[in-house]
Amino acid sequence: MKKWILALTVATSVLALSACNQSSSNTVAESKVGNITQEDLYNAMKDKYGSQALQQLVYEKVLSKKYKVTDAEVTAKVNELKDQLGTNFEATLAQYGYKDEADLKKTMKLGMLQEKAAIKDVKVTDKELKDYYASYQPDMKVRHILVKDEKTALDVKKQLDGGAKFEDLAKKYSTDTASAQNGGDLGTITNTNKDQYDATFIKAAYALKVNEISAPVKTQFGYHIIQVTEKKAKKSYNDMKSDIEYQVKSSKLTSDDINKAMQNELKAANVKIDDKDLKDALSTSTSTSASQ
Repeated sequence: MKKWILALTVATSVLALSACNQSSSNTVAESKVGNITQEDLYNAMKDKYGSQALQQLVYEKVLSKKYKVTDAEVTAKVNELKDQLGTNFEATLAQYGYKDEADLKKTMKLGMLQEKAAIKDVKVTDKELKDYYASYQPDMKVRHILVKDEKTALDVKKQLDGGAKFEDLAKKYSTDTASAQNGGDLGTITNTNKDQYDATFIKAAYALKVNEISAPVKTQFGYHIIQVTEKKAKKSYNDMKSDIEYQVKSSKLTSDDINKAMQNELKAANVKIDDKDLKDALSTSTSTSASQ
């Protein structure tokens, strides 16, 4: 899972409520025991979320003047995540507190801006790039049927060889209930998320040709019947070098690296906080990096 998916975005509209101070008599809720004004709401939200919201607004303002992240780049990241999560995409957004895809994109764009600001100072060697390429495996879409014992696995394989539909048997037999309802679909396995899977499973999957169905593969979870439905071709090192360099550099980034870069960017932009209640909002940075 990418680091940025763990960074929840507080709605930056919090500080947009500052306009309410100009007309604090506006009422947002009424009751017999008293009313709630826009100023009341603004102050409550500022106390609870103000520092984080201000930090994100300042970062976006400062970084967007110096670095560029296009809508196409953000959409590509979203599509990558969709490929990885498959039908679990919407559920994952809800799990981590994102209101919708647009909310995710807002956080993702800021994370990508932070990454571009920090990555320029990361050094990599040719050996690191070549080692990464040697271990690189192209993206592939995978589905599986997981059962507890070899006897059941062999029976499932026999039915598949006899023409039974993979998705039907996944729903009937698979103990991986999350993927079973989607016909065993695990989404896209990439070079960056493959470590989330059992190493034996990954080795067996990469050995398959497209649409080939594996014999039972034993892992710590049981016995898998695996099928690769799509697999991209591996490009040459020269064609991939710039992407590899970016991936290797981003994999080296730490929260400390990003926070240091943010402090340097804020200093260069001569950012000052005028609101005394939020004067410490930028003293300790928190990253929403899209790096990993």
